[in-house]
Amino acid sequence: MGSRGAGTFGAMESWSFGESDEIVPGRRAVRLLGGGVRYEAYLAWDDRLRALVVVKLLRPDRTQDHGALQGLRGEAALLERLAHPLLVRRFGAGLEGERPHVVLEFIEGPRLSTLNRRFGLSLEQVLPLALNLASVLHYLAEEQVVHLDVKPRNVVMGGSPRLIDLSVAMGFEQLAEIRRPVGTDAYMAPEQCDPERFGTIGPPADVWGLGGTIHETLTGAQPFSPVAGERFPQLRATPLPLPREVPPELATAVLACLEPRPEDRPTAGGLADVLEPLAGALPPPRLGRFRPGGKALLGRLEHS
Repeated sequence: MGSRGAGTFGAMESWSFGESDEIVPGRRAVRLLGGGVRYEAYLAWDDRLRALVVVKLLRPDRTQDHGALQGLRGEAALLERLAHPLLVRRFGAGLEGERPHVVLEFIEGPRLSTLNRRFGLSLEQVLPLALNLASVLHYLAEEQVVHLDVKPRNVVMGGSPRLIDLSVAMGFEQLAEIRRPVGTDAYMAPEQCDPERFGTIGPPADVWGLGGTIHETLTGAQPFSPVAGERFPQLRATPLPLPREVPPELATAVLACLEPRPEDRPTAGGLADVLEPLAGALPPPRLGRFRPGGKALLGRLEHS
């Protein structure tokens, strides 16, 4: 078994739990899944549920960090009241004590970022993915919540795609006070990059993240080429072209999501209305990236 104390994970401290180490009472480590600057996540066995779960906890050097604690508490509170078939579920939390944590559903499957990097998706997979993400983002908007970090890494491709990681998600009232960038740089809507210039952040920011996610899935590259010396190329550049074989209706919808002004983007519900008939016209999924040569499929979509 590994060390039960704090160690290092790169430049960040880690709990360094080994297999069968008790993370918190009743939950034992299986393996480290990963993490970020503030948190790390372990696949764990839950004795009460008799099932695998994910224990997301603050790193040892962040347990007294007010901002990190508030983020974890906010995520736990949101997941306690939110319920959608395509949103990760919460199975408990311990927000005080030595190891503040939240217990999350374990969703078996690769992240979309991994599939994009290694294999790609076919069009028959991309359209249902976009429709499902639009569905869950419509629900969040109805609940007055903005995810703020919609990106391929936060989509798990299980039986159905699932949106995970609400660590930076906020309600509308909180967002009205934001005056600094929030999210992951390459997937942030302009208003997330510069709230002072673009105004209050709201559901259109998640629609922008959806557009960026689907654009990247269709092309294999982030939608905006990096610009030397600029943190946010999306504030100046235009999206990279989509492959010519992408059906016009889908291309128009994706690019509409990436409009600089929030008011020019579709709502998540409106986007779902556009995507639903396109997805319904598709044959069963096949493996592999969407590649040139899909004329028969394009014809079916154009005449559906």
